[in-house]
Amino acid sequence: MSDAILRTQDLAVGYRGKALIEHIALQVRRGEIMTLIGPNGAGKSTILKSIIRQLEPLAGTVYIDGRATRSMAERELARSISVVMTDRVHPELMTCADVVATGRYPYTGSLGLLSEGDWAAVRSAMERVDALGLWDTDFGQLSDGQRQRILLARAICQEPEVMVLDEPTSFLDIRYKLELLAILKDLVRDKGMAAVVSLHELDLAQKISDTVVCVSPECGIDRWGPPEEIFAGDYIHRLYGVTRGSFDPLYGSLELERPSGRPQVFVIGGGGSGIPVYRRLQRRGVPFAAGILQENDLDYPVAAALAAEVVSQGAFQPVGEETFRRALAALEACPRAVCCLESFGPLNDCNRRLAQAAGGKLVPLEEI
Repeated sequence: MSDAILRTQDLAVGYRGKALIEHIALQVRRGEIMTLIGPNGAGKSTILKSIIRQLEPLAGTVYIDGRATRSMAERELARSISVVMTDRVHPELMTCADVVATGRYPYTGSLGLLSEGDWAAVRSAMERVDALGLWDTDFGQLSDGQRQRILLARAICQEPEVMVLDEPTSFLDIRYKLELLAILKDLVRDKGMAAVVSLHELDLAQKISDTVVCVSPECGIDRWGPPEEIFAGDYIHRLYGVTRGSFDPLYGSLELERPSGRPQVFVIGGGGSGIPVYRRLQRRGVPFAAGILQENDLDYPVAAALAAEVVSQGAFQPVGEETFRRALAALEACPRAVCCLESFGPLNDCNRRLAQAAGGKLVPLEEI
């Protein structure tokens, strides 16, 4: 990746002279988003702070477009890198427009006077994050989500080559999470910028990243690569030390641990119909069995995570009599049953037979 706009060479980061992570070699190109993931305390924020020179690296070098950042004056560095960090900022008696306008000071003279062009850039940045309506609002009166949007506008207004964002979605509701990441993706693609981001939301990291960097408390940079490689198998469980519950790398979904004990309810589902029932039973601590599910069915990964027993058939294979007999035995062992399906197609006749066999065991979900 010789055309990297930002790269680190043998970087060591830490505090008070003690290295937390060593031999960091990261690279990101224009038009790409690199995302750091990993457990709390692993060192993601420390890496980002060292890249932006908020912390002095203990060793190694950070390069922007081939130039070592330690040789760059602050104003020059500010034209190259903009920052959105999780640290709370408390500007006194400043409007939102004033806060965003601070992103233009790397381009002003010694008096810090903003030109009409600078104010046009402020307006454009605030418009991009849907914050023009906050122009004259006191920054200190904003909600957390509004503050995050204004700080993002400030970073955009800086017109950098690289944007560094530490947990930028932390204080945002679902609408603004999606909008912020869409804005970031557009900036990277349309402006030819690069972005280095840390995220806790693994599902978002899967969707937005070109490269995912895994930071481990035990071994520093443990793995890096495209999302389809990182989010495969049980690697995420090992990275985060997951022992209770599960993470599904295909759907990017988290599930709590399954209830313990022998199944008390048999759930007949499929096509996504069983998922809300599985989760309801899990919340109530009721162990259950599920079936008959094709292993490419929407229900299957959630059933596999939450059910005490799943009766399944291989993807795209007709359900055989042996599989049906196993499902029937599991159904007969449960005191109650729930059928989530309203109709049965010709390829789902096995579940129609199960529902018939359940007879008086079938109860409405509300009774469980």
